[in-house]
Amino acid sequence: MAMKLKYLSSIAEDVIKRCSQKLDTSVEKLVEDFEGGWNPEMGNYCRKLVEFCSGKGVNEMCHNIEGNINDSSFSRLTYDMMLAWERPSYYDEEPMETVAKEKEERKITLNTTQELDDIPLFYSDIMPLLVNNEPNVGEDAFVWLGSLVPLVADVSNGRFTFESLTAPTGNRLHFPAYDMFLKEMDKCIRHLQKHATPNGVELAEDEYILHVDGTASTQRVVRHIGTTSWPGRLTLTNYSLYFEASGVIRYEDALKIDLSKNVEQSVKPAATGPWGAQLYDKAIIYDSTDLSETVVLEFPELTSSTRRDHWLALVREIMFLHQFLSKNQINCLIQTWELHSRTILGIVRLHAAREMLRISPPVPTKFLIFSLYNEIPKGDYVLEELADSLKKGNNGQSCSASSILRSMNISKSVDSDIIIDEASQADGSVNVVDDSPSLEAAIKQSREEEKEILIAKATTDELKEEGVTDSVLVITELLKPLKNAVPWFQEIFTWERPIITLAVLAASLMITYMEWVGKTFAVFLIWAIIKMLDARQKKIHDKSNEIVISRSSMASDQSTMESIVSAQHGLYTVHDMMQIANIAMLKIWSILISKADKVLVRFFFQQLS
Repeated sequence: MAMKLKYLSSIAEDVIKRCSQKLDTSVEKLVEDFEGGWNPEMGNYCRKLVEFCSGKGVNEMCHNIEGNINDSSFSRLTYDMMLAWERPSYYDEEPMETVAKEKEERKITLNTTQELDDIPLFYSDIMPLLVNNEPNVGEDAFVWLGSLVPLVADVSNGRFTFESLTAPTGNRLHFPAYDMFLKEMDKCIRHLQKHATPNGVELAEDEYILHVDGTASTQRVVRHIGTTSWPGRLTLTNYSLYFEASGVIRYEDALKIDLSKNVEQSVKPAATGPWGAQLYDKAIIYDSTDLSETVVLEFPELTSSTRRDHWLALVREIMFLHQFLSKNQINCLIQTWELHSRTILGIVRLHAAREMLRISPPVPTKFLIFSLYNEIPKGDYVLEELADSLKKGNNGQSCSASSILRSMNISKSVDSDIIIDEASQADGSVNVVDDSPSLEAAIKQSREEEKEILIAKATTDELKEEGVTDSVLVITELLKPLKNAVPWFQEIFTWERPIITLAVLAASLMITYMEWVGKTFAVFLIWAIIKMLDARQKKIHDKSNEIVISRSSMASDQSTMESIVSAQHGLYTVHDMMQIANIAMLKIWSILISKADKVLVRFFFQQLS
């Protein structure tokens, strides 16, 4: 046994010793238990040993997870578990550290100039507190830990969560940031437990407050009813949405919007500004067959619509959760509450990440299971695999999302004798470690296709912007000959050249008095034909194969607000109109310079007739 342990890396050996202390047993006993079920076909001996010991140690810590988070013992041990999982053997230890450091330096160097505007100022300002010179962990280790204890991550969306958390740090997770993230989660849970129940409402036994806005310490929430507006307090639970209008002394009784009903309902962004301008697009609109009218809730903000997007994602997450339960006919109470618990923890992670990244909040859906997979391609396949893995159950894991909430004093009445009896009667306990190959393959495929679509979307947006710009440049260049005629007409109307002005006036009076309008138009057409024949004789069409335009004249004199509103209202319409105008003018130009022979001959006969 000593011969086998000597092949472990120093961090792996340390983790196994600390796990044995947590379990009040010896390292030899742990290794003996592991080798009792060990099969050489299982793969890497050192990594499997680390996984076995870490799983037992985490299960023991889950009984008092709140206290372990406060003194950083949980975060320190679980972080070292991730390090040990990445570097399980002695041979992997030094090379892996070197490679990880090189990867981090390379990624930071490459992304510094390209993603400078995307890096949150929070990370930029206190980077020394979040990044140190100690070994750091990667995405796979983070997701593996989520399969052991679904507190810091859920295996279904752990890769998206890791990507959002570590974007400013070269996609490597450092211990100070990891420890802060866990403490923010604990702080968020304790903060949510202090919120008062909405007026006139009695929450269900398994209903918990997940987010509150519109209070004295937060920004306003306004409900629009026709032309009237009512500020108030908005509360979200894992079943419903409650809005309490502000009264003179206290809040009025809450309006309940039940998100768990199996009815046709939808929530989407809405604009409350003048003419629907996206500049004031900071509201959500809820529509349901149960309600006689839609509910419009606005989240006023000075700059962006971050609050609205946050609330929209949370409300959709609860709706999608209950739709998932109904669609897959998950009636087992323990499985239902496990999904509720995973959803609650996902929302708590989002709150914690927003507290860490206040300057530049992360995308909400990256932390929410159902909102994410209802948005990205092939997400429905992932949800199907998630439902299958949930029904199959897992008999070897006791540290579930529901047990974590119970240890953190969130779920009280849910853990009743009913659930205990149902759990004992069920075919298998709830699945916590969703490590099935089919689920992992579905997640990987969905993530790859999402990246491809994001690249394609960015390319399309760039082409649209370039298309509008190019259309403006083309139409400006085509109308350039008319600029030479404008000064000539100005000279006539302003009497700068009296002789020419008198000649034009006399000709106009004579044509009108003698009723020569038709003859004048015929003379104009004959003159046009002569000019076209002259252009053909001089072979202007060979000299005018292309039009040279200058981009230096594209500076806009509009204000920022005017540019935003005009672009949002008429971007596509203006683009289409400019394309039509360009095509028409190019056709006329080709006729005038005798570019199209068949059209030119037909045009000659039409004018002469």
